[in-house]
Amino acid sequence: MTAARKAVFSLAPRTLHLGALLFSALLFLALPAATAAWAQESGAQQGGAREVERPGRTGLPLPRFVSLASDEVNLRAGPGSQYPIEWVYRRRSMPVEVIDEFDTWRRIRDWEGTVGWVHGSLLSGRRTLRVLGESGELISLHRDPDEGSPLVAQVEAGVVGDLERCSGGWCQANLGGFEGWLRRQDFYGTLPKETLE
Repeated sequence: MTAARKAVFSLAPRTLHLGALLFSALLFLALPAATAAWAQESGAQQGGAREVERPGRTGLPLPRFVSLASDEVNLRAGPGSQYPIEWVYRRRSMPVEVIDEFDTWRRIRDWEGTVGWVHGSLLSGRRTLRVLGESGELISLHRDPDEGSPLVAQVEAGVVGDLERCSGGWCQANLGGFEGWLRRQDFYGTLPKETLE
């Protein structure tokens, strides 16, 4: 009978330790969901913003725009090479929005709203834009940030170029050697009220 009591008493600390471990794991899993719900609620209260700007694990703000640094970038289901590839981007310099970070991995959203994970080494801090619109549609590139200013060029939807600066509803861009101003609503590559110098 004393042997049985010893066995029960020797298991009690392990059971307590296992309970504490289980509680910690549940708290760890629940915390990101609670934080995301809080961020969503805060965004809704601040005029329905899509994301609430906050510092990421790297100290850089989230969300933020970057561009693809390679002609072939695998978009994965999770933050690691063990996760399946869901999409392959084959266009260097395409702008993407970083919406989360985990270790060396970045969760991105593209111009169509597709979300997934890419390795940070495949991203560049270079700011670019992608002209929006239907296939074959032409968008006006103006000499000055004004609808009435002369046209520099007409650019097709889907064209990718360098983003130079933004102020108000206009951004200066370089598209295939043509430099001018685009209305912010005509391209993907900036946050709604972002100022870029």
